[in-house]
Amino acid sequence: MSSKYKRVVIKLSGEALAGELGFGLEQRILDSIAKQIKEIVEMGIETAVVVGGGNIWRGVSGSERGMDRATADYMGMLATVINALALQDALESRGVATRVLSAIEMRQVAEPYIRRRAIRHLEKGRVVIFAAGTGNPYFSTDTTAALRAAEIEAEVILMAKKVEGIYDSDPVKNPAAIKFKELSYIDVLNKGLGVMDSTATSLCMDNEIELIIFSILQEGNIKKVIMGEKIGTYVGRENSKC
Repeated sequence: MSSKYKRVVIKLSGEALAGELGFGLEQRILDSIAKQIKEIVEMGIETAVVVGGGNIWRGVSGSERGMDRATADYMGMLATVINALALQDALESRGVATRVLSAIEMRQVAEPYIRRRAIRHLEKGRVVIFAAGTGNPYFSTDTTAALRAAEIEAEVILMAKKVEGIYDSDPVKNPAAIKFKELSYIDVLNKGLGVMDSTATSLCMDNEIELIIFSILQEGNIKKVIMGEKIGTYVGRENSKC
């Protein structure tokens, strides 16, 4: 059975990386994610990853406590670099060639983000980890995922989270919450479902980049999504099918 996609962007939430700890990095989760990514790389899938930083610092939370928003957001970008380096270490310990490309220049730990360089790394079979968001405050890592996916011409964004898809309400607070199997971009925007911010959703819609939201906590889910299995929630054009 062949893969449904050739080039993908995986968006890893910081919260997912924290696992049951709730803060920081849980090594068990890192190891599981690295194992799953290695599986699809060995299938020939060109793989890029965008990491969040919410397990360490959230810029919005900082600004709500009175911190300058731009300063708080830059701190959040640095948190994503920590996560990117941790994921790189987990991948390389499994023999997966990996490059971290940072939107904020820090040559001692990462390459600067250059679109053509990123594409070349992907073509050579390396996993590319995008760190430091877009390099600009006021933009989320969801927007980063949408922007980078458009730039490298990825076919899909795999949104790896702690939850199993998009629900009509918070499944943690409401056990009766209903999970959506499929939605259009307009549905996500109109219903205010919060799977990603409106800027990121609109960017995906304008560039026809598919979204699949699924749980990263169940091992093997990345490969299942790549192979076209119907897990999680699919977001695409009106009347499109996963």
